[in-house]
Amino acid sequence: MSFVGEPRWLDKREARLWQGYVGLKLRLESELERRLVRDGGLSGAEFTLLVPLSEAPGGLLRARDLGRMVGWERSRISHQVGRMEKRGLVVREECAEDARGSMVRLTDAGRAAIVGAAPQHVEAVRSLLFDVLTDDEVDVLGAAFERVLARLPIAEE
Repeated sequence: MSFVGEPRWLDKREARLWQGYVGLKLRLESELERRLVRDGGLSGAEFTLLVPLSEAPGGLLRARDLGRMVGWERSRISHQVGRMEKRGLVVREECAEDARGSMVRLTDAGRAAIVGAAPQHVEAVRSLLFDVLTDDEVDVLGAAFERVLARLPIAEE
């Protein structure tokens, strides 16, 4: 994307919001990751993939669909699934419809890991984020995030 003329620099109000968002994103992700490892023995990346797998029928998703759901590229999904296979959290299976594709299945150990980690994780999210916001702020932020997300491209393979 290019622009003509002078860039539209952020004003003080916008810069405050942007810096607040960047700081919040970094510190919140870091603290949630730290707590996931401490409380559930899972990395943030493992948790990110275990959630949609645990919600999928039979704990089974096509790898490319899993990648789209979490916004990751094919290589990142492949490497992370490989690490999780070594830990026994998931297994890869051949895709019946497409020999080039692969399926990712949640194992019993993977389901036990997400079931064990989810309660502490949701409590951390609640205490670090939602407990400091009013109901009106949650509504405003939710609507704003939805509008911004609608303008962003979806990760492609």
